[in-house]
Amino acid sequence: MTAPTRTSADAREWARTGTELLLDAVAGLDEAGFSAPSVLPDWTRRHLAAHVAANADALGNLVRWAATGEETPMYASPEERAAGIAKGATLTAEELRSWVDASAQALDEGLDRLTDEQWRHQVVTAQGRTVPATELPWMRAREVCVHAVDLGTGITFADLPNGFLAALVDEISTKRGLTELPDGPLPEVAAWLAGRPHTLADAPELGPWL
Repeated sequence: MTAPTRTSADAREWARTGTELLLDAVAGLDEAGFSAPSVLPDWTRRHLAAHVAANADALGNLVRWAATGEETPMYASPEERAAGIAKGATLTAEELRSWVDASAQALDEGLDRLTDEQWRHQVVTAQGRTVPATELPWMRAREVCVHAVDLGTGITFADLPNGFLAALVDEISTKRGLTELPDGPLPEVAAWLAGRPHTLADAPELGPWL
């Protein structure tokens, strides 16, 4: 199977789609709704919303790194990353929505301001990978698209763009070292690979990814 071609422009569009799905989902949550469990083990929707918002802030650090050349890590430490997630439990529903919205908008505006040269600048991810800034939209697209499903408000992998799903399947199967995939609809294969609930029969269980 030929790996799908993924461009930075594609990823930015997927990130915008995922962000819209996410914002629509959290818009309908009250205090009890945010406190309900997410699809991810041990995480409420509050934790998940805070994680997505903190991720936008962290990617904004890499945007500044690409724009200025000044080394600005995504997170100062693993403890800072954990603190960002824990912060969600202390915020009201309105504060969480505002953080998710404002952080996403700030990241998008920061990406808009990057010049062609700055897009080629190298930055380092939280996992220690050195990548060009052109990878940042894809990193964000994965977060908002997959976690929009993880909120458990009715969004499924079938609601995500086909191009995104194809790119996701290619990336996760490569990282998991899988050369053969089960037969089934693309959204279900993507869900299975990501370790999320799926409808594929007889597919071996995989641990969570992302």
